[in-house]
Amino acid sequence: MPKITERMALDYHEEGRPGKIEITPTKPYRSQLDLSLAYSPGVAFPCKEIEHNPSDAYRYTNKGNLVAVISNGTAVLGLGDIGALAGKPVMEGKALLFKIFSGLDSFDIEINEKDPDKFVEIVKSISPTFGGINLEDIKSPECFDIERRLKEECDIPVMHDDQHGTAIISGSALLNALDIQNKQISEIKLVVNGAGAAAVSCTRLYVALGVDPKNIVMCDSHGVIRADRPDLKSPKSEFATTRDLHTLEEALCGADVFLGLSVANVVTQKMVQSMAPDPIVFALANPDPEISYEDAISSRQDIIMATGRSDYPNQINNVIGFPYIFRGALDCQASGINENMKIAAVHAIASLAKEPVPSLVDDAYDTASISFGRDYILPKALDPRLLTWVAPAVAKAAAESGIARKPITDFDSYREHLQKLMGDKGQLIRHITDQAARNPQKVVFTNGADDNVIKAAVRLAHDKICIPVLLGEINKIQKRAAEIHLTLDDIVLLDIRSQQNDDTRERYARLLSEMKARDGMTLQKARDLMWSRFWYGLMMLVTGDTDALIESTYSAANKSAQAAADIIGLREGYTHFATMHIVNTSKGTYFLADTAINPESDTSTIVDIARLSHNAVSFFGFKPVMAVLSYSNFGSNTDESEPRICADAVKRLHTEYPEISIDGEMQVNFAIDTPLRDKIYPFNTIKGTDVNTLIFPSLSAANTAFRFLLAMGAGEVIGPIQMGLKKPVHFIHRDSTVTEIFNLAAIASLDATCLGERC
Repeated sequence: MPKITERMALDYHEEGRPGKIEITPTKPYRSQLDLSLAYSPGVAFPCKEIEHNPSDAYRYTNKGNLVAVISNGTAVLGLGDIGALAGKPVMEGKALLFKIFSGLDSFDIEINEKDPDKFVEIVKSISPTFGGINLEDIKSPECFDIERRLKEECDIPVMHDDQHGTAIISGSALLNALDIQNKQISEIKLVVNGAGAAAVSCTRLYVALGVDPKNIVMCDSHGVIRADRPDLKSPKSEFATTRDLHTLEEALCGADVFLGLSVANVVTQKMVQSMAPDPIVFALANPDPEISYEDAISSRQDIIMATGRSDYPNQINNVIGFPYIFRGALDCQASGINENMKIAAVHAIASLAKEPVPSLVDDAYDTASISFGRDYILPKALDPRLLTWVAPAVAKAAAESGIARKPITDFDSYREHLQKLMGDKGQLIRHITDQAARNPQKVVFTNGADDNVIKAAVRLAHDKICIPVLLGEINKIQKRAAEIHLTLDDIVLLDIRSQQNDDTRERYARLLSEMKARDGMTLQKARDLMWSRFWYGLMMLVTGDTDALIESTYSAANKSAQAAADIIGLREGYTHFATMHIVNTSKGTYFLADTAINPESDTSTIVDIARLSHNAVSFFGFKPVMAVLSYSNFGSNTDESEPRICADAVKRLHTEYPEISIDGEMQVNFAIDTPLRDKIYPFNTIKGTDVNTLIFPSLSAANTAFRFLLAMGAGEVIGPIQMGLKKPVHFIHRDSTVTEIFNLAAIASLDATCLGERC
């Protein structure tokens, strides 16, 4: 994986709104009535209900969907004791993961207290606020006592993820690795290097899964933990051995499984070669494991190897566990997280790895077909099925062990609820970027000296999503990059006005004048146009010197768009092209067209926009269900020209393109509200299906709608996405954010790949 630089990380955390999380209201708050219900006097009524029945807090507050990520900063990642405040970015990151993977809200709470007694008292006193507590980055051995006491004294789920997260995920990996290696868990010899919180918790869980304690050897920085060691204290004493072993090298001889939670490079190839046949090595020190993946794999062919790193197979990553464990625990209002629930999570994760992998996951990890085996013993972190596998298993175990205060009985409905709960959560753009990274294309940016374009290009190059080409004065671009502390590695800089490009400009000019000779294009006029970065970029696209073009404009519906259509040409079978915006909302993903190109629409325009939208929505992996919008409903205002044009377009689409699921004309509320539409207009041809694509009657209506949604913070907006040209030409506003530029360039790169494959 390319190196993450300090400047990239700092910019990521600082740009826009500082930090990574925010609070969003879930109830109306616009009117005085709303405020009176939200606060005084209306808020008194739920307060009284909770006073009489504390469990009603789950009915009237966000307690049941709220997790606290709590730390004192004494053992932060690989940074050690850096203090509570310095650990806050990590805790915010953990809160972000809760939200994006399981839909759980989370507050990060950094407590500036190292005394375990005081720390426990503080956490206990604030625990009524939350449905669950995730303890994080608390040093050993204090973390053991802190977690134990909080579990005993609080009536909500409490889990120290550094201990149990790694234990659960590696436990799943162990079960599957043993299955592949055809070994019985009760018979294996296990060597653990490291005796901290994670190592102790992993070993305890392995015993619960069936490992014989007599077959365990644990090592720390002083060697094998032996029963005769002076002043040996718990928890190390739990795993002290009486066997005549003193060093890690001695312990590994004949061992079946190695679990490393220690430091880098303490295991050699010779040690691995001394292990039993078909060994299993989990080297989880980060970022550098106890033995490198390459050294372990090359030491013997019968090995199964796992690390904590994402750039090698079999990553043991806590994120495939903790969001879903807390989700299941909170949804059944469990009073804790017990061993039964952890073991249920282990088996659910292990079982999922044996299931056929959906193409979405294959695409995300750039492989033709992931399947259960030596290089795939755990589900991938981006596998969306984890939510619907792990959370129900945890909730079921909670009920069976008697700690679920609101047991779930209908698990089919619960799984359906979980799928709807998450919505898109950025999955679409992640899917697009992952696919684009499989075959990066050249993408030209005409405004190469713009700060946001430079920042987006650096991210695009870093993630290998495309090969950015920045047009502009090279010295100026380099100066701006240096001023904002960015390096331009793997980015092409091109000054079209330099003498080095004289021959290319002349070649482009001659080709352009030949192409448009019958349209009044003289050679001299073509030469003049080649001083324009946009026209130069168009000719790069025409000649195949680039694969896609991003033009910065002040208005997308301008001469540049028409020039692109004139030079690049429309796709076969169309007389119009258009643009689309994608809006990801809490209620789903919506596609809006045409948002930037066609000022006025007649019947043929709407027909082409609908056809292009159908193809585009399908391209993004959705089944398009479309509504043509108007202020009229199914002929209620046929005397007006706009509704009549929309109705005629729908008739043509039904006749000529019956495979397209579309109806209208209709008002937007009937388009979005399926039960309302089906009740009032039961004859509609899209009955029983939810509309995800909105075709507007005019550019004014479409542009206003998406900008209104954007201004209201309705969700993430992607676009404008050009539809209908023979090659990808996209238009961004000069004030576009880094994220907007990044997303559009990813789409352009992927579109170029797909067009090339079709050609």
